[in-house]
Amino acid sequence: MILTLDELSRRGALRGKRVFIRSDLNVPCDDAGAITDDTRIRASLPAIRMALDAGAAVMVTSHLGRPVEGEPKPRDSLAPVAARMAQLLGRAVPLARDWVDGVTIFPGELKLLENCRINRGERQDSEELSRRLASLCDVYVNDAFGTAHRAEATTHGIARFAALACAGPLLAAELEALGRAFEHPKRPLVAIIGGAKVSTKLGLLGNLARKVDRLIVGGGIANTFLLAEGFRVGKSLAEPDLVHECTKVLRTLADKGATLPLPLDVVTATEASAKAFATLRRADDVRPDEMILDVGPATSRALEHVIDEGATIIWNGPLGMYEFDAFAQGTHQLALAVASATARGAYSIAGGGETLAAIEKFGVAPSISYMSTGGGAFLEFLEGRPLPAVAVLQERARAGQSKIG
Repeated sequence: MILTLDELSRRGALRGKRVFIRSDLNVPCDDAGAITDDTRIRASLPAIRMALDAGAAVMVTSHLGRPVEGEPKPRDSLAPVAARMAQLLGRAVPLARDWVDGVTIFPGELKLLENCRINRGERQDSEELSRRLASLCDVYVNDAFGTAHRAEATTHGIARFAALACAGPLLAAELEALGRAFEHPKRPLVAIIGGAKVSTKLGLLGNLARKVDRLIVGGGIANTFLLAEGFRVGKSLAEPDLVHECTKVLRTLADKGATLPLPLDVVTATEASAKAFATLRRADDVRPDEMILDVGPATSRALEHVIDEGATIIWNGPLGMYEFDAFAQGTHQLALAVASATARGAYSIAGGGETLAAIEKFGVAPSISYMSTGGGAFLEFLEGRPLPAVAVLQERARAGQSKIG
């Protein structure tokens, strides 16, 4: 159970209060510093509007890029974010620099606080910095699910010492969606995990094997599972030294009556590029000089049946090199299958940058139940690892929000 900003707003507990919101405004920018995608800024606005409408003095901060602590540079500034936020809100959004020692702000005002990762001690979750940040506000709001897996001063430390600490609407929605999909799912529960390497998602695969009814794997991960089942994969991206780990996953699934459908046919090429010549082969007929870059139509049809049977679907990662049209069909058909299952009543949640990019490319975004804004946080939740920024809010809720320290 976590206290939410919405609950405080409904109680009238925000009027006249100083509210500090940690958002995720880490937007992509081009070489000239112009924002190329404002999705995260738009996602941050409901919390900001809620606090302003409730009569609070609102401070918002975020990280942007990878700044060096104590060494601010123009490329690290949130100035472009402030300008875009002002356009979206239709009001001025002043940018405050050197704000750690104090911010002058009054009810009804909004200020964007410069890149929080420039502050010394932010990444180390410094207690000294955290206490100073907590002194700036009456209410701390975490609305940055994308950084919930990191214990930093603005995501974790400040929540320990602020008079009140709560979740913003975006963070609350993420936790509700993930809980519905993974902690209390309708079954069958189907998980789709794509990606280049088993090694980067080993813990995730192991945890999912214990939870799901069907596990679909794609990309280089599927190639390593093919090796585990005795298939030859040519020059495909794979990790032979992790075959034994894949075997463990297969055994865990089999012991509980769950399945992992391997590709029946694949699309291969001798190089991974947009100009590569694609060849359709049976999964047991990959040549030594070939790479598996997508699944074939027979595999797509088999996976469609698996997905169609699912009541809850979790998706992270493409099935192949969907960026190139010759190797995009498998992921395209997968996206359509998830959309179709959702339309007939399944609950679907997708997360991860490549997954969301594929969803946008194939135009099925409106048909997905929920698209998570978190990459690493999404994966760590599914892996069963505690998210520090969420855990501290849960601790504060259990403690009755009494001030610590």
